[in-house]
Amino acid sequence: MPPPRGRSNRERTGVSLLKLPFLVALALAIAFSGGIASSRYALDHVRRFDALKIGPWEAWPDLQTVRADPYELAYRAREGRILLGEAEGLAFTATTDSDGEGLSGRCRYIIAGTTPAARLWTLRVADRQGRPFATRTDVLPRALHSHDVLRDSEGSFRILVSREAQAGNWIALDHAGPVEFVLTLFDTPAAGNAGLIKLAMPTIRRIGCGDA
Repeated sequence: MPPPRGRSNRERTGVSLLKLPFLVALALAIAFSGGIASSRYALDHVRRFDALKIGPWEAWPDLQTVRADPYELAYRAREGRILLGEAEGLAFTATTDSDGEGLSGRCRYIIAGTTPAARLWTLRVADRQGRPFATRTDVLPRALHSHDVLRDSEGSFRILVSREAQAGNWIALDHAGPVEFVLTLFDTPAAGNAGLIKLAMPTIRRIGCGDA
């Protein structure tokens, strides 16, 4: 018997042509999936860019202005939230305490100090998506505003955030997972000059978790 002959050039060309659509489809799939994944990552983490960070507090002054970049505009559109204008105020968010430990709904915290000048400010607890815990039937104080807060003779305040009710300034916190604190300043010069002036923000100190 004659020895088996190798594939002809025509056969090899046919096989290559069959592989080409598969390789093109694979390349397009990788490109599209990679592009979508990178875009989603950028949108999920856009608030980390150009952030104004003071201790554990972070704010994004450009997010709600005409200076917002395309990613920030896409983030705003996806979130669907009504944000404060530059002349209206500035919202600060804290996801860690002053020692860098993540905020937990099972712990107790003291928020103490002063805030930048503002006509009014509010402080509330929320989940990591910024959603409040309060419901229509919830009578516990989940937030405080500057007109209700008791202060010392120097104008500083001390707010306890915990599960157990406390005298004085108290915000109820009883949640199984991570939380964040949202401090919103209304009608404040800090909104338009956040990068130009030195801002004083309150500290966040953890004083225990669970029964400890």
